[in-house]
Amino acid sequence: MAATGFSDLRDKLKSMTPHREETYKDKNVDGTNGSGKVRKRKFRESDEDEVVEHSDETRESREQEARRVKIDIVQKGLFSLEECALIEDKIDEVVAMGEAGQYREHTVDRAPLRNKYFFGEGYTYGAQLEKRGPGQERLYRKGEVDDIPAWVDELVIKRLVSDGIIPEGYVNSAVINDYQPGGCIVSHVDPLHIFARPIVSVSFFSDSALSFGCRFQFKPIRVSEPVLVLPVTRGSVTVLSGYAADEITHCIRPQDIKERRAVIILRKTRPDAPRLDVDRTLSSLPPERPIPLKAKRSRRRADPDAAHRPRVLEMDKEENQRPSHSHHRRHSSSSSENYWRRGQEYDKHKESSERRKVKMRRH
Repeated sequence: MAATGFSDLRDKLKSMTPHREETYKDKNVDGTNGSGKVRKRKFRESDEDEVVEHSDETRESREQEARRVKIDIVQKGLFSLEECALIEDKIDEVVAMGEAGQYREHTVDRAPLRNKYFFGEGYTYGAQLEKRGPGQERLYRKGEVDDIPAWVDELVIKRLVSDGIIPEGYVNSAVINDYQPGGCIVSHVDPLHIFARPIVSVSFFSDSALSFGCRFQFKPIRVSEPVLVLPVTRGSVTVLSGYAADEITHCIRPQDIKERRAVIILRKTRPDAPRLDVDRTLSSLPPERPIPLKAKRSRRRADPDAAHRPRVLEMDKEENQRPSHSHHRRHSSSSSENYWRRGQEYDKHKESSERRKVKMRRH
């Protein structure tokens, strides 16, 4: 590139099509599009973001909303690199235990490029809901997810309490989200009827960003321009409350997960939060187990030598009763011939029996 005199591919493209730039300048000297109306500006935060047109008024209202979001966010770099490394080793242990199937059924929730681990309290969301929409989420029944690991309490929660970020005894729900590069979580508001505020999250493994006010589109996945992009560094604590937690959605975009990242979300469930065992409908209840049928008594006499013979399972009997295709083809002609012979023998036997009857009548 240096030999051609261009330091950027965009400069080379502009030099190849200068008429486009001149035309664009002529149309926008006074900031209008010829009809006297103010032209909308196109701007993007990065080359990976979708281009969205905003008028000056819309842009100003978005900036005001971003300021409202920032007011209700508290961030603090809390954990050192050594502390992060220790906690990250513990997260790896959680992942290994999940892979080995050592957790309860609802503790682990898997999704493409993102695994979620519920501790203390878990809840239904997204595709798990019978009826979609806010307010339909339900806590699992008590005991359906594993307890909060001791290391989460010792290494994370107690540190937050000692720094005055949360009061003692506040947390009864801990969730670990483990993201792979390109992973994401769609725009959402943590269920208001399930969780109290504030919502506390701690980041590990790598830096990332939390975006507010995005809209997701799928196939292929696309994300609209956020109202606010909040950088989140490794070892930092983020606390959401007020407008940032309740009045605007937050998400993690795929382009913001460039390396593996894990976040521990610490929350408190509301005492009146609905549970599945109270609100589950009959259609969602597991089917009743069928009553086992009693075995029929056999009138055959017991064989004293049966205990010494190898047992033949019912499935083996069925397997032996099913002739293979090749076996069936090989014996199809012979079986039909045997059937014909048996028919002839039956006819002969019938004739002989009729003759006997006739002789008896003569006598």
